[in-house]
Amino acid sequence: MKPRSLVFDLFGDYLRYRGGEVRLRALVALMACFDVPEATVRVVAARMRKEGWLESRREGRETVYVLTDASWGLLDEGRARIFDRVRGPWDHQWHMVVYSVPEPERSLRERLRKKLAWFGFGPLSSAVWLSPHDRTDQVLAAFADQPAVRLDTFRSRSAGLAADLDIAARAWDLERLDEDYAALLEVYRPRLPRYRAGVLTGREALVERMRLVHDYRLIPFRDPDLPPELLATGWHGGPAHEVFLEAHGLLRAPAEAYVDELIAVG
Repeated sequence: MKPRSLVFDLFGDYLRYRGGEVRLRALVALMACFDVPEATVRVVAARMRKEGWLESRREGRETVYVLTDASWGLLDEGRARIFDRVRGPWDHQWHMVVYSVPEPERSLRERLRKKLAWFGFGPLSSAVWLSPHDRTDQVLAAFADQPAVRLDTFRSRSAGLAADLDIAARAWDLERLDEDYAALLEVYRPRLPRYRAGVLTGREALVERMRLVHDYRLIPFRDPDLPPELLATGWHGGPAHEVFLEAHGLLRAPAEAYVDELIAVG
């Protein structure tokens, strides 16, 4: 878990419900739980402020940090991808984005591709990305201020279920995704009895819960959340999501209690 990600996760899962800000001393105490030294915390906080992810103010001799609006927006988007799943039947419509970016704008093209993947789109070809969910407005909004990016959006049906299955297999590495979900289940499902029994407390509960979020979110950010008819029999994504939600909920109280303790001392 990288220090920058830890700062975002601490704000997203804990500090946002405790005023949305943190004193530097308290942040140092929280990061120490993950063996991040104070000097590193200070450097990371300064860099995040310079890059526009954090704002700071002085309260006497104390420095207080708060996330910027851009950071809160990023956290909200990420939380939705991790915790939410599309419900209801699929209308069998594919939502497509066809893009054009000038050749010299390679970094912009790469950022566009990362954003498309973030929203759950997969590449049918290098410049044609699609999703079974209507998120084209989000893509258009994300690049509305980039005149070099041309985006055309379409909605259409395929020739039928066989074609849909072929499209899904070409646009996403579903086999690898399923393997990663299965691996996560092997790690965390056996731990549920200990979580239910309340064995983990204090720092151990906080670190375990943060590790859980870190390990799990690496997968749903690559998961297009496909309709059930496009998934293989025995797909591990659903069970993994249920285990994640239960574990995350079971560890909440002891982890939050320890955060409160550290903030009070800091």
